Amino acid sequence: MNETMKQAMLYEVEDIRIVEQPIPDPGPGEVLVKNKVSTTCGTDVKTFKRGYPLLKPPHPYGHEFSGVVAAVGPGVINFKEGDRVAVHNTAPCGHCYYCKHDQPSMCESLTFCRGSYAEYVRVPAPIVAQNMFHIPDSLSHKAASLMEPFSCAVYGIENCPIALGDVVVVNGAGPIGLMFARLAVLRGAKVLVTDMVESRLETARRLGVWKTLNLTGVEDSVAAVRSLTKGERGADIVIEATGLIQVWETSVRMARKGGFVLLFGGTKGGSVLHVDATLLHYSQITIKGVFHTTPRHVAAALELLNLGVISAEDFIQHEYPLERLEEAIREHASGSVIKNCIIYD
Repeated sequence: MNETMKQAMLYEVEDIRIVEQPIPDPGPGEVLVKNKVSTTCGTDVKTFKRGYPLLKPPHPYGHEFSGVVAAVGPGVINFKEGDRVAVHNTAPCGHCYYCKHDQPSMCESLTFCRGSYAEYVRVPAPIVAQNMFHIPDSLSHKAASLMEPFSCAVYGIENCPIALGDVVVVNGAGPIGLMFARLAVLRGAKVLVTDMVESRLETARRLGVWKTLNLTGVEDSVAAVRSLTKGERGADIVIEATGLIQVWETSVRMARKGGFVLLFGGTKGGSVLHVDATLLHYSQITIKGVFHTTPRHVAAALELLNLGVISAEDFIQHEYPLERLEEAIREHASGSVIKNCIIYD
C-alpha cells in the first residue's frame, strides 16, 4: 500500500486544494476505510461558500462516504480487511445529560468523522462501535453513501405526526427534502413538494408525490399552497427543508389550524424566526425544530436503503474524480443536480 494518499482540504472559503497526506494508521478501536464513493451535500456547499463556525481552516472536507475496510486497529472484532461498509459521520457519547435523556442528537460530546473527500478515511472508535455497518453486495457503494443524509430524514419524519391521508407539504426539493417526500409518501400522505427548479420537482414526481408546485414567479407561496388544500385550510404537516429563514416563516403560515410544522433546514448563523404570536396561539400550531439524527435512525436508514426505498439513480447525477471536486460542489450549488459523487480507484 502507498504511504501517502490524496485528500481534499478546505483552506478558505471557496479554496479547495487536493494535497498529499500520509495514510493514517488506525488506533485502538479504529478502522481505516479505503474510499469508494463520496457524495456532495448541502452542508458541503454551505461550508464551501461561507465557511463553518466550528472549524478553523485549513481542515479536511466532506462527510458522506462508503468504502472497503483497508485495516483495523487493536480491539476491533466486528470488522476485517475487505469488508464493504457504510459509515456515518458522527456518534454520540452515550454518557452526557442529553444522551441519558434519550436525545443523542443533542449530545454534548459528539465524535465526528470529517474528511470523506480522500482516498482513505480513518473512522474513530465510537463511530466504528455505533454507526458503521456491513453492507451486502446487493447494495452499491453509491446507495450506501446516502445513509448519512437519509438517516436525518428518517429521524425527522418520525418526529412528524403524519396520519393516513394527511396533506404534507415539503418545502425544498433538494436531497433532504426529496428524502422527506419519499418517506411521507410511504406513510400514506398526500405529499405536495415546492421548489423553483423543475428538474428537482420531476424527481419528486418520480418518487410518488401527489403534487408539485414550481414557485418561480409566485408572489404569494402561502396562498399558492393553501389553494391546493380543501377549503384552502392549509396543510396538516409542513416540512421545511431549504435552510432559508424566509421559507421557515412561510412554512409556518402554510399549516392549517392545529397543524404541525417541522423546521429542519439549517439556517445561516444569526437568523431570527419571526412568528405571528396570535396565529401560533389561536390556530394552535405546533412548531418543532429537529437537528441531525440518532444511531437508531442511522440503522433504520440503512435497512430502508437495503429495501430500495430510495435509489442512488434518483439522487446522484454525475461522477467526478477527486481532482474535480470543486466542479462537483459548484454544480451541486447551482441546483442543476440533486447530488454528485466522487469516485475513487
